[in-house]
Amino acid sequence: MKALHFGAGNIGKGFIGNLLRKTGYEVCFVDVNQEMIDRINRRNSYSVELLDENHTVETIFSVSALNSIIQEKRVIEAIVSADIITTSVGVANLSKISKVLAKGLLERIAQNEKKIDVIANENAINASSTLKKEVEKIVSSKELAQINSLVGFPNSAIDRLALSKKGTEGDIALVEPFFEWVINKSEMVNFDLPLISGATYVEDLRPYIERKLYIVNMGHATTAYLAFLLGEPTIQKALRNQNVERIVRSAMVEASQYIIRTYRSDSEKMTEFIEKTLKRFKNSNISDDILRVGRSPIRKLSYEERLVKPARELFKLGLPVENLAASIAAGYLFDSPEDEESITLQGYIRSNGIDKAISHFSSIENVKLKVMIKKYYDKMKNGHIVNC
Repeated sequence: MKALHFGAGNIGKGFIGNLLRKTGYEVCFVDVNQEMIDRINRRNSYSVELLDENHTVETIFSVSALNSIIQEKRVIEAIVSADIITTSVGVANLSKISKVLAKGLLERIAQNEKKIDVIANENAINASSTLKKEVEKIVSSKELAQINSLVGFPNSAIDRLALSKKGTEGDIALVEPFFEWVINKSEMVNFDLPLISGATYVEDLRPYIERKLYIVNMGHATTAYLAFLLGEPTIQKALRNQNVERIVRSAMVEASQYIIRTYRSDSEKMTEFIEKTLKRFKNSNISDDILRVGRSPIRKLSYEERLVKPARELFKLGLPVENLAASIAAGYLFDSPEDEESITLQGYIRSNGIDKAISHFSSIENVKLKVMIKKYYDKMKNGHIVNC
């Protein structure tokens, strides 16, 4: 069995490619980093380090790599012969791979009628649907009908911290022991392949996507923004502060009410999930840079995103959102000179004030909720995190 995976980064090598190999696939990565491509092809393998107590190192064999820019013909040939196609390139880069993907799928259809699923594993809601829309922009209506008849774009939700470190053979992917890969079975077209080892198949993906976004990602971002205000360099060091842990846990508990009420989730299981997530965040074998976690604050403070949606939805129901409001306030204080969105955000606040910034970036117009956020913004700006 052959798998073609776009993106030889930390998630690609440490998570998706790893599980595909464990399932029995020969994995071919497609990337633009020629140094990385040459390294994989030279060894036909790569190393992954598990961030457990023993820092277990695993070697992943039977892998190869292609350059999508200078080896387009071979990438197309690989699409034709693949049994499954996956991605982890970042949602902003899906448009960049859509052209070669479209060419490859059309060539595949011309040569055989074997169905195939294309799964985009990005940190975004319905990334596979986004990739499909990018393909639709390129092909004709007739070609699209052909693709739709034989190609599925099942959406997925992924969750695994993946970092990297320099080794003698280049970057080594570092991954936490926990992982979750949830695939929407109802959107698949090829059921002749074995289930991917470690993946979960469901009929409705949304509860898993929103649980990750509004609890895991929200809690992670909240920790980063509080850490920034305290001058802590990593998520792990920040959570040693009892006040930070209290606010983060409380914000996650508040946000969990959105999941519980929307999807009728079990409250006890949700509590267990929150504690499990906090344990992941506090893993002492990980050094999780808060500037990396907190980057792109404008996106993370937007209307449908991790910090804002649970707060505004729960506020409308009259449920507690004090800690979520504090999380939003902390996000508006994230001031990293290395982050373009942070520079834009802080410049807007200096020119227009926090009240207009909340309206502009988060589209929050509820006066009472804005007052609550501004209250915590002023407290935190003056260093009073402990009183939140």
